[in-house]
Amino acid sequence: MSVNEAHIRVHLWIRGRVQGVFFRQSTWQRAQAIGGLRGWVRNLPDGRVEVLAQGTAPAVEALVTFCRQGPPQARVDQLERQDESPRADLAPFDMIA
Repeated sequence: MSVNEAHIRVHLWIRGRVQGVFFRQSTWQRAQAIGGLRGWVRNLPDGRVEVLAQGTAPAVEALVTFCRQGPPQARVDQLERQDESPRADLAPFDMIA
């Protein structure tokens, strides 16, 4: 994959009722539906969900918008975002166990 100016990369940490409510699976499904995203989603031992996403700005922002609310069973109390420089080191979007 070539990285160009049109791509952005964001790192997210989501806190709230986000584990055991299909947040990770729903985020992966949304990323597949959006298309063209690279990165991953995983649960953290402290109860948060972590997302690393890279792609075109509209695609990444669509996933960030989803993560602000999550699936119906979830409750997002806080979303921390860190913008990063795009890099060519990510595989197609995946769900990490």
